[in-house]
Amino acid sequence: MRLARVVSIWALLAAALGVPIALSFTSELLEWRGPVYIIAGLAGMIALGLALVQPLLIAGYLPALAGYRGRRVHHWVGGALVVAVLIHVGGLWITSPPDMIDALTYTSPTPFSPWGVTAMWAIFAVAFLALFRRRLGLRTWRIVHMALAVVIVSGSVVHAMLVEGTMETISKAALCALVVVAAIKVIVDLMQRKTRPMRSSSDGP
Repeated sequence: MRLARVVSIWALLAAALGVPIALSFTSELLEWRGPVYIIAGLAGMIALGLALVQPLLIAGYLPALAGYRGRRVHHWVGGALVVAVLIHVGGLWITSPPDMIDALTYTSPTPFSPWGVTAMWAIFAVAFLALFRRRLGLRTWRIVHMALAVVIVSGSVVHAMLVEGTMETISKAALCALVVVAAIKVIVDLMQRKTRPMRSSSDGP
């Protein structure tokens, strides 16, 4: 891969992740928020960004992180995603326990809460099942992982778009769109990779 293309890919990814976060710090809403709330919000933005990185890693789309190396980094980023979600939820719990109780019990009047909570449980489920992926078997693990990934992406994106917080609208929408496109692209590509050997073997005499 040419150096210019490698640099372009990493620069675009850095911009996709960094611009929304940078613009969020220009929000006027931060003037009325405490440090715990700001950290919780930042963790949520980082989690959304990691949701973009994860499919790119597992599919080997990022330069120098293809194959085994990409899968290993995918595991570490998955752990970072869990930590980011815990910080996000923990910070919001500290700032407003009643609101978080309503959200976790799916009784919150805010429309974005159930989407975020559902995505959170799906993330925790993937992390838990990853500990037993060898016992589950590769085929079962891939099916469950892909299904939960769909829940994570859809829940996270809808949650982020419905929240009217510190994130700038256009950059947030662009990041969410990239998360969805990346997830769909990777799922389609992985499914095609699995079917190619079967098609080639069935085309013989």
